[in-house]
Amino acid sequence: MKRLRRHGHESQRDRLKQELFQFNKTVEHGFPHQPSALGYSPSLQLLAIGTRSGAIKLYGAPGVEFMGLHDENAAVTQVHFLPRQVELVTLLDDNSLHMWTLRAHKGLSELLEIGRFTLTGPPGAPPSVTRVTAVLAHSSGELLLLGTEGGHVFIVEVPGFRELEERNISLDQISSSVPNDYIGRRNLEHVEALQENPVNPNQVVIGYGRGLMVIWDLKKRCAVQHIPATQQLESVWWTEDGSYILSSHSDGSYCRWMVGEEDMNEEEEKSDIPYGHFPCKAISKIVQLSTKEGPPFLVFSGGMPRASYGDRHCITVIHGKTHVALDFTSRIIDFFVIREDPSALVVLVEEELVAIDLQTEGWPVIQAPYLVPLHSSAITCSHHISVIPLKLWERIIAAGHLQNTHYSKKPWPITGGQNLAPDPPQRDLLLTGHEDGTVHFWDASGVCLYPLYKLSTAGVFHTDADPNDNMNQGTEGEWPPFRKVGCFDPYSDDPRLGIQKIHLCKYSGYLTVAGTAGQILVLELNDEAAEQTVEAKVVDLLQGQEGFRWKGHTQLDVREEPVLFPPGFQPFALVQCQPPAVVTALTLHSEWKLVAFGTSHGFGVYDYQQKNSVLIKCTLNPSDQLAMEGPLSRVKSIKKSLRQSFRRIRRSRVSLRKHHANNAAKVTASGLFDMTYSRLHDANARLEAELAEMELAPVQRKIEARSSDDSFTGLVRMLYFADTFLSDSSHHTPSLWAGTNGGCVFAYMLRFPPVEHRADEPVTAHPAKEIQLMHRAPVVGIVVLDGRGTPLPEPLEVAHDLARSPDMQGSHHLLVISEEQFKVFTLPKVSAKMKLKLTAVDGSRVRRVGVAWFGSSRSEDYGENGLLVLTNQGDVHVVSLPAVKMQVHYPCIRREDVSGIASCVFTKHGQGFYLISPSEFERFSLSTRHLVEPRCLVEPPPQSGTSTQHRPRPAYSGARCVMEHALLNDESEYSRERNKGENVLIL
Repeated sequence: MKRLRRHGHESQRDRLKQELFQFNKTVEHGFPHQPSALGYSPSLQLLAIGTRSGAIKLYGAPGVEFMGLHDENAAVTQVHFLPRQVELVTLLDDNSLHMWTLRAHKGLSELLEIGRFTLTGPPGAPPSVTRVTAVLAHSSGELLLLGTEGGHVFIVEVPGFRELEERNISLDQISSSVPNDYIGRRNLEHVEALQENPVNPNQVVIGYGRGLMVIWDLKKRCAVQHIPATQQLESVWWTEDGSYILSSHSDGSYCRWMVGEEDMNEEEEKSDIPYGHFPCKAISKIVQLSTKEGPPFLVFSGGMPRASYGDRHCITVIHGKTHVALDFTSRIIDFFVIREDPSALVVLVEEELVAIDLQTEGWPVIQAPYLVPLHSSAITCSHHISVIPLKLWERIIAAGHLQNTHYSKKPWPITGGQNLAPDPPQRDLLLTGHEDGTVHFWDASGVCLYPLYKLSTAGVFHTDADPNDNMNQGTEGEWPPFRKVGCFDPYSDDPRLGIQKIHLCKYSGYLTVAGTAGQILVLELNDEAAEQTVEAKVVDLLQGQEGFRWKGHTQLDVREEPVLFPPGFQPFALVQCQPPAVVTALTLHSEWKLVAFGTSHGFGVYDYQQKNSVLIKCTLNPSDQLAMEGPLSRVKSIKKSLRQSFRRIRRSRVSLRKHHANNAAKVTASGLFDMTYSRLHDANARLEAELAEMELAPVQRKIEARSSDDSFTGLVRMLYFADTFLSDSSHHTPSLWAGTNGGCVFAYMLRFPPVEHRADEPVTAHPAKEIQLMHRAPVVGIVVLDGRGTPLPEPLEVAHDLARSPDMQGSHHLLVISEEQFKVFTLPKVSAKMKLKLTAVDGSRVRRVGVAWFGSSRSEDYGENGLLVLTNQGDVHVVSLPAVKMQVHYPCIRREDVSGIASCVFTKHGQGFYLISPSEFERFSLSTRHLVEPRCLVEPPPQSGTSTQHRPRPAYSGARCVMEHALLNDESEYSRERNKGENVLIL
């Protein structure tokens, strides 16, 4: 009977877990890391981006997004949509071609790979024969033309990838038709470009590396014209009326060639070097588009004078007398022009996507609803706030609109597909802190992470002004006529400005941010511009301890004169910690008007109503000399040592080759000889990320006591305000709880004056409790549970009728989460009641925790509180409250991804975000009810015609093809789409 009852309870518990918990990686926010290829379908109005890691991402209207991943660990080098179809072809740098389709399934589209294809030459043929260098998707939608390194052009039928051998264009056929005097002077080299005649689909131009261009008739299977250019060819463009071909070259020139029946002489070559007469870089791509009225648009990339501006990343746009060199902050990958209304130039550079409105005077940038570079300055921290009140939301949006007046009024020009997802049920904000002292506010309600507002803290301090602040226009009369474009700016005026911690109260509109140099700013939302002085309150956390000398960076200099702050969040109070170390913990209680902050030296409480200190506590261990060095000096010394090691390796390579046997032991000992520069850079970046978070790298180990002499034992990891029982079980009182890296928990009782004297009588703090965990494991979380076992509500949450009052009749419990276990204490006695050990044999350590509400998927009225936990193994767990029992766990982040684990942030409704690259957040959910799930549909465009040619099956093959079909049906991995509310389109 007991066994049956137990089995019944287990079944009920399993059903409950299925109703509450489900793990999904839902969407990737941000800009694709290391983009390598760009494609666009005018008929579908979809944009495609391929990356060096083998990902392919499609974007249409806001909310219409897909992702696929090639099995091969190879970079995507080209992306081509088949005209007027829902298929596209990708070329990888391993020379494989892949066919993808947007297949409808249950009313939604999925991105699936349906075929793979690789050209293989005859036995003994060099790889260059079939190494694909150029791809043309023919307008019929049935052919692919593949130009190769060996100079051949192979013709393949799609989507089946059947090679049409007798229609292939061999190098011998081309050579036999070219005048002997041209062939005698030079070989043709590889196929650099393939373009179709816009008015005659039977004709294509084949451009060879050495400059020769041949117009080939696919129906007659012969060359009809030769264009013998003399310069190394970079790209070709066939004008819309079919009468001219433009070619761009490696010397920074472009040429215009008339298309006719007779061959041209070299004397007829008309060359134009826009930025000559000095040597120029290559024009890598050129496009000319006609307009209904007036001159055509000429757009090309590159061509800058090599000596003066060889380091610039430019695209030039010429329209009549208007000539602008768009100057981007990172390398140009590719671009295309949208001809429909609104006509726009869309440019993919290495760190962002930029759309230029070509219809509005001045050619302003169109604000993007997605693919916004999260890393315009490097992300240093994140903070998520759920269920934002409408009034606060509207005020933030209004402040953001005032910052965006320089954008075009035109809507986003890429509008393909239909977003079928319902409107987000709530308004959520994601705040990201950045290295340059800015905080970006993002609409995280739906699938598109949309920028709302940007706060800059640099104006409070004296910093070196950036000479390139004016991003709009160059100097009058400057040549080339540069214009800065884009928002990616990885350079910071001062690394001390970096934001480390953020806390926003959504009910009061108060915001506090803390930085790298011990600065804590308190800000309030103001709808009008205001000029004011921000005075710094200096707080000495060392409290006069002898024998310590700060070796790190100095504090930032605060401006003494009044500063004009624009509408939005404006600072009115500033706390400066001494020593000016990184702020490692921060919390705000807007009802009590208090801010608590902590560093590696101690913690304090600041009353921002009276602008006075309430509490200062030093936690520094006398033996902790590392805490006195400062993270910036540590990073600097690590960088320096890595650079010195690398230089030593480089100098010793010659001698190592000569004396390899003698020096093998030394090389092995150093462990650095085989480390490439990129590996050194990655290692350095990981060290910076870890030191910025003040955490040591995850190490597998059992629970064992730590010495009090360990470094950073006094570092404050956690601060928590609570109204609970500290002195006796009859009287609850405001309190502050602080947890350190050495496993110590401090509790202070806070006493407030009567309400009528709150503005002039001080708030006081008195030591109440101190807990030392047995194993001295770092404290990463503190939660007080009320008499019902429910976590205490947020400040002002009850006052706004958004949470019920905490139970103050029953006994309260204190949950202390260390890196190694969860321990529950009774209050006010602080006696241990129960615990759950996480670190046993497997070595898991808690890295992040958060309290979340999990609603049932079957009942609107039922839900449970749970503790979200992320470990150093990259696993996420849900722990029940108040029972502290493990509910579910899922693998989430690779254990080697230290920066991903350090960047993770949880939401109040069971979701999470973490950085999968410097520019991308991966979003995941553990809740069955709160799931941001993309839902979109792309329908095939109407066919404008039928196939015009019959293609007989060939009997002979000069090259063989290898093809395999693979249907990748894992929707969660390969078909991720995105959703966004309607407000995105209001630009």
